[in-house]
Amino acid sequence: MTKAAFSILAALAAGAAQAQSTENDVPVQAVQAAAEPQVFLPAGTEIPLKMTQTITTKGDSWKEGDQFNLVVAADIRLGDYIVIPQGTKAVGRITWLTSRGAFGKSGKMDIELEYLQLGNRRVNIDGTYRQEGSGATLATVGGVIAAGVFAGFITGKSGEIPQGRELIATLESNLPVSLPKGASIAQPPVEAVAAQPIGAIPASSAQEAEDQR
Repeated sequence: MTKAAFSILAALAAGAAQAQSTENDVPVQAVQAAAEPQVFLPAGTEIPLKMTQTITTKGDSWKEGDQFNLVVAADIRLGDYIVIPQGTKAVGRITWLTSRGAFGKSGKMDIELEYLQLGNRRVNIDGTYRQEGSGATLATVGGVIAAGVFAGFITGKSGEIPQGRELIATLESNLPVSLPKGASIAQPPVEAVAAQPIGAIPASSAQEAEDQR
């Protein structure tokens, strides 16, 4: 390569480097995307559940630590939108159990309502109850209010919670809800939580789907 050709190539390379440096030095305007409005089904929302199994202290069919199944007994709505549909699966657990014993001792058990299976996500719920075979009602533990539907849980002296019985759970924390595009719901501000929003279903659409079954 001649000296002249080398000088030309060097000049071209220097010009390209200068152009790139100048281009990189140009400040870029930072654009902050507007946050989408987000609504929540608030913590403490009551959720009626229905037992799909009978759990009892009688025999050896149930033990401490066993899980049992329930379903949501009614649609849970936010405005005109269904957030948790009726029939959504829920899971509870027996946390303590003792069978009936001698001298008239009744069977007793504690149960805890743990979570909803909402699509592929688990939504934590609260609800802890105590069943005593000699009582007429299902007692509550941890401040959960028991309604009159809890009466008559007893079969003989074995504690029993029958299939079909309704219990009340509450949401453990705020549940973010993703509304359909263009929809809005007026609600008081609540503390934000880092969670993937749950898609809400227009109540009219859910009813049409139910009618077609």
